[in-house]
Amino acid sequence: MITIGNHKIGAGQAPFIIAEMSGNHNQSLERALEIVEAAAKTGAHALKIQTYTPDTMTLDLDEREFHIGDPNSPWVGTSLYNLYGEAYTPWEWHKPIFDRARELGIIAFSTPFDDTAVDFLESMDVPCYKIASFENTDLPLIRRVAATGKPIIISTGMASIAELDDTVRAAREAGCKELILLKCTSTYPAAASNTNILTIPHMRELFDCEVGLSDHTMGVGVSVASVVLRATVIEKHFTISRADGGVDSTFSMEPAEMAQLVVETERAWQALGRVSYGPTEAEKKSIQFRRSLYIVKDLKVGDVLTKENVRAIRPGLGLSTRYLDQVLCKAVKQDVARGTALSWRMI
Repeated sequence: MITIGNHKIGAGQAPFIIAEMSGNHNQSLERALEIVEAAAKTGAHALKIQTYTPDTMTLDLDEREFHIGDPNSPWVGTSLYNLYGEAYTPWEWHKPIFDRARELGIIAFSTPFDDTAVDFLESMDVPCYKIASFENTDLPLIRRVAATGKPIIISTGMASIAELDDTVRAAREAGCKELILLKCTSTYPAAASNTNILTIPHMRELFDCEVGLSDHTMGVGVSVASVVLRATVIEKHFTISRADGGVDSTFSMEPAEMAQLVVETERAWQALGRVSYGPTEAEKKSIQFRRSLYIVKDLKVGDVLTKENVRAIRPGLGLSTRYLDQVLCKAVKQDVARGTALSWRMI
């Protein structure tokens, strides 16, 4: 069991839901705070941002590999530097964002992308850290984050088993005692058919840690399905309205969808229960509505039971239907009115 803030994360708890703001603030602190408020209203447990600057991410070049030319990318036609300049959350916004989250009872934390971001977030006393998929092989960064002693959530997008083994070993050897891995497909948006959530239980067994899902698919279906596979954390990008635009808006959830995610993942978790046969306590009162054997015609003493005067009908207060063949051709020893539940004492 892992504790982040006042929330416990593990098999005995409802899934921990993280709303990822990313760059959906559209360079407006007012909008960022509105996103925090909207996330809290949905029932999400945490809000995550990202801590970097364009200069800590890449070089100010718009050519060769620094230019996004993939026609299938939502960011085609811009440079990495300009994209990060549009998406980054100014560091002076972190405190008001974190303060508003605390006021609303929602956990706030961030993804650092270099040592300076970790130092800054430590000064903000964040309760945990998230490592993005594209940084999950950055072992020096992972060691720096692990050295804080705080829980670490790591997205596993693109990582091979060997790479994840290096990542997990680096984190644990550097002091991480509370680790959560998130199955992730690093496409934006991701197709359900390319999500492979059957990896979740395998990853849990392999690395002996909590495992969840960083979900870039549309809708709630994949996230709900992951809970059946014992995902204990669900992360989804979040915005007020996709129509407002923004670097991540096209694959982000709106408030009504996030609220649905919170409700439906908790229902899926509740439904897991345990291996169980026979009536539950709640079902016991329904047993009376099973079929059973009833007299369906008025009978006089000595009349013989046949398929015309005894039938399997509801409710279930008579003999079990399994005894129908045994009672046929037997005589009744008393007058019996139509609608009487058949019992052995009548025969």
